[in-house]
Amino acid sequence: MITAWAGGLARHRIGRLLAAVAGIALAVALVAALGSFLTASKATMTGRAVRSVAVDWQVEVQPGADPNAVRSLVQGAGGTRAALPVGFARTTGFTATVGGSTQTTGPGVALGLPAGYRSHFPDELRTLSGSGTGVLLAQQTASNLHAAPGDTIGVRLPGAGLRQVRVDGVVDLPQADSLFQKVGAPAQSQPTAPPDNVVLLPAARFASLTHGATGVTTQIHVARDARLPADPAAAFSSVTGAAHNLEAKSAGSALVGNNLGAALDSARQDALYAQILFLFLGVPGAVLAAALTVAVASAGGERRRREQGLLRLRGLRPRQITALAGLEAALVGAGGGLAGLGLAALTGRLAFGAASFGAGAGTWALWYAVAFVLGVAVAAAAVLVPALRDLRTVTVADTRREPRGSRSPWWLRYGLDFALLTGSWLVFRASSGNQYALVLAPEGVPSVSVSYWAFLGPALLWLGAALLLWRLTLLVLAHGRPALAGLARPLTATLSGTTAAVLSRRRRPLARSVVLLALAVSFAISTAVFNSTYRQQSEVDARLTNGADVTVTEPPGAQVRASAADTLKVSGVRHVEPLQHRYAYVGADLQDLYGVRPATVARATSLQDAYFSGGTATQLMRRLAQRPDNLLVSAETVHDFQLSPGDNVNLRIQDARTKALRTVPFHYAGIVKEFPTAPKDSFFVANAAYVAKATGSDAVGAFLLDTGGSHQQQIAAHLRRQLGTGATVTDLTQTRGTVGTSLTSVDLAGLTRIELAFAVLLAAGAGGLVLALGLAERRRTFAVATVLGAKSGQLRGMVLTEALLLAAGGLAGGALIGWALSEMLVKVLTGVFDPPPASLAVPGGYLALTAGAAVVAVLAAALNGIRSAGRPAVEELRDL
Repeated sequence: MITAWAGGLARHRIGRLLAAVAGIALAVALVAALGSFLTASKATMTGRAVRSVAVDWQVEVQPGADPNAVRSLVQGAGGTRAALPVGFARTTGFTATVGGSTQTTGPGVALGLPAGYRSHFPDELRTLSGSGTGVLLAQQTASNLHAAPGDTIGVRLPGAGLRQVRVDGVVDLPQADSLFQKVGAPAQSQPTAPPDNVVLLPAARFASLTHGATGVTTQIHVARDARLPADPAAAFSSVTGAAHNLEAKSAGSALVGNNLGAALDSARQDALYAQILFLFLGVPGAVLAAALTVAVASAGGERRRREQGLLRLRGLRPRQITALAGLEAALVGAGGGLAGLGLAALTGRLAFGAASFGAGAGTWALWYAVAFVLGVAVAAAAVLVPALRDLRTVTVADTRREPRGSRSPWWLRYGLDFALLTGSWLVFRASSGNQYALVLAPEGVPSVSVSYWAFLGPALLWLGAALLLWRLTLLVLAHGRPALAGLARPLTATLSGTTAAVLSRRRRPLARSVVLLALAVSFAISTAVFNSTYRQQSEVDARLTNGADVTVTEPPGAQVRASAADTLKVSGVRHVEPLQHRYAYVGADLQDLYGVRPATVARATSLQDAYFSGGTATQLMRRLAQRPDNLLVSAETVHDFQLSPGDNVNLRIQDARTKALRTVPFHYAGIVKEFPTAPKDSFFVANAAYVAKATGSDAVGAFLLDTGGSHQQQIAAHLRRQLGTGATVTDLTQTRGTVGTSLTSVDLAGLTRIELAFAVLLAAGAGGLVLALGLAERRRTFAVATVLGAKSGQLRGMVLTEALLLAAGGLAGGALIGWALSEMLVKVLTGVFDPPPASLAVPGGYLALTAGAAVVAVLAAALNGIRSAGRPAVEELRDL
């Protein structure tokens, strides 16, 4: 019996089975792909964090402790690959006489590097000129002293006097912030900037040079090779625990500067955001695919009930009928599950080069197994559960009657849609407040937490909007017969009234189809808009950090005039904009001060209105031009000092002539939140001409170069050769790779690329599959209409009217839900964006593709229904 039933399903219900299998396959493939990708992403984040650190640990030997004993302790710690002693000595100044001119600098640091240091820590130093070994000067120090390889400089040490050394090379220190950290101090107590003047010496030369000097300390620089967990949070806990263990064993003789832990600390927060994105952007797609499967299965519900009644009339017991329904569910679940796993593997192979999406074998297999089980569960819910319910509640006599209208669904009577939308607004209002943090990862604390209740906002909006659309569609179809008849008249002629009556009678399945299409479209819109907005803000972040296409930063203290911009106008450069950079005290608080030329600064860089408050970017630049003593202040400073527009703000700025601080009056004119090259905390923006007049110097801190967005790397390389070590040249392409978080490194586009592809398939499936199956179940209706005299053109019009209503309602409703959901997602996930977006980025091309796919699927289903309706009526009735 079971074999015969399976054969009958394959011969007569193959379309319905394949449609259900397709829905299951989409759900399984999406869960397997996103789960594997998420696991691989976390491992990528951990790997990137480890690679970003030049020195894993800096173990500082405490006063009175034996450096050799501390080094032995470090070497004995598990996971230590290398442990080398590095000497640190404070200097009171450097001098150099070059070309008859003597240059003197302020305090600095001398380092003593042991042999083999660069081979164990290759990313700590980068040679710019001369030799990579011997006495090495930091780039900025070489610029301050006007020194080059072969020159002799003097190093003044406290307690040891002036010592002469010959420079062998000039180097860059890419990780100077961590190298010169204050070991053991909290983040807020760390130096604001690394020392300007640094000389690096071989260990033996350092020992002889610092003999008798005071203020000499030793650090043990450690490279680790301990195997870390793939998850950044677990890796952070492991590294932090190992560091604490070492400090405990040292009994106060050593403090650990955990650079690796700091990098993993940042990565674990990004990993949580990746997990959140998986939930926000991935789970709705899987739920939608499951709902599509249920809709496909329910499209043949009436036929299945009639078949069940016939089986009961022929003497089959409920247990046997249940077995047959279970067979169908098993076929759908197993077929859809296997097809989904194949689709996931194909997606991984095409998009990422591996079916595992880069995840380990164990986690990849686990996600595939979980996805398969979920697919089988959805199949059981879609096919087996309705059959069991019908066995309990539907009699054989009921299966022979035409279905009658029943009461409205309970959620419609009790207004669940309005309650869900109200709840969504309340949750969104609370979770988007200024003091709200979606991810909480306290620095240095092993535990991290996510405020998962914020998911309720978008989830309730999605469900509430879907139910509201369902309500509105039912109202239109139930009470809008005259309007429906008018719309159908051009296609159905005299059957327009009948068409409107059919649509009204079938309002529930048609409303369900409209809602499914709308949800699929809204999923595609929200995912695509989020991805485009993220890309937009990543570019904005890179531009803010670098300042312009190419930026030339002068070393501190360099007196480079604005007229030097002419020398930077090389081929490909459209405009060069000088930017002053000073420091100013407001009260006891030291902040960065940027002097701009208000009329021309926007020609070299991007100034968005979102960067400012109290006026647009153009308006505030105009205020600086109209009143030179106007000042733009950060929001934090406005709050701390209780400033109101027009208030006097007295800043103390160093006078270039006397080197003393001078009080310069300004007027508060607006708030600046972000500014090119500026730090993320407090700073000022002022009129460069006014600053130059008040301080007696128009020295420029950086030049912003506009290249039209092209040839940035080539122009930057040309300027590096032209300027040598006298200035730092950075380009936008280089900055994009350095400012990206771990979340960027896993390529958020990879996540959304998976989702966008499935969103198109879901939109096409929601639009076409359900309609096609619904029309197939109504072949008897079309056959009877033909017998009663309906013409083929009128039947075609009936089908096209339903298809057009489905497409129009689904696309319009999906566009509105998608827009609202996008706004909410971007607001709730503000922590992902840096800086927060001023407006959403809409990918018109992709959205047009999605809408086109849905329309094509609907039209294809309609054309198939038209073809079926054109079969001879007698033949159709005999088959049915």
